[in-house]
Amino acid sequence: MSRGPAQDDARLFGRERIGDLRLAVWELAWLLGRGYAEGSALKLVGDRHALLARQRRAVLRSTCTDAAIDHRRNRRLRPEALAGRALAIDGFNQLIAVEVALSGGVLLRGRDGVLRDMAGVHGSYERSEQTLAAATAIGERLEALGLGPVVWWLDRPVSNSGRLRAILLELAEQRGWAWEVELAADPDRVLIASEVAVASGDAWILDEAQVHFDLADATIASACPGAWMLDLEVLEDPRA
Repeated sequence: MSRGPAQDDARLFGRERIGDLRLAVWELAWLLGRGYAEGSALKLVGDRHALLARQRRAVLRSTCTDAAIDHRRNRRLRPEALAGRALAIDGFNQLIAVEVALSGGVLLRGRDGVLRDMAGVHGSYERSEQTLAAATAIGERLEALGLGPVVWWLDRPVSNSGRLRAILLELAEQRGWAWEVELAADPDRVLIASEVAVASGDAWILDEAQVHFDLADATIASACPGAWMLDLEVLEDPRA
């Protein structure tokens, strides 16, 4: 399978819709920052801009409050601070983002500056045409940054997680990379409790982890600089 763009993505996320999407992100963040419930706030903003379901999902995934931005920035590691550090990777989260980039799918740059995809895992993971290339690109970026040792955490309940574990371990053995790959019933909780740096784009993990690094972003910038990036990092009212 491919993790490339959905059928209508060129229309939903084309240049003519960027203005509406950026304004929607700003408005949703304004509402959330003032205590509005997420569901009702998203409906209000989505209806105002006539957004379809996939556009609303992109807006929601890209939005956080100003307080969350400050909190996440304070815990975000810069590349020059990474050499010699151990890293725990939110496996599906980071791998799929790179697969999407290599497949030409749409990526989101959210208000917090973190890179996210539109794919995600919903109970199952199917190896894509880009899985091995994505894992290799991540490994090469880890090596270039001097990170290690590295532990990948995968969701045990997700189907084919065991097969992905085998792929990652085989690749690491071939390349001489010091990787461990663990399966956990709830890896998110493992990651937020970790005492080492965490690589993830998941909002909850970014809010709770001690320190984090946007590994997917660093990998894509190196391996796929022409990736389709939707810039929704809206920090001020775009109408101003």
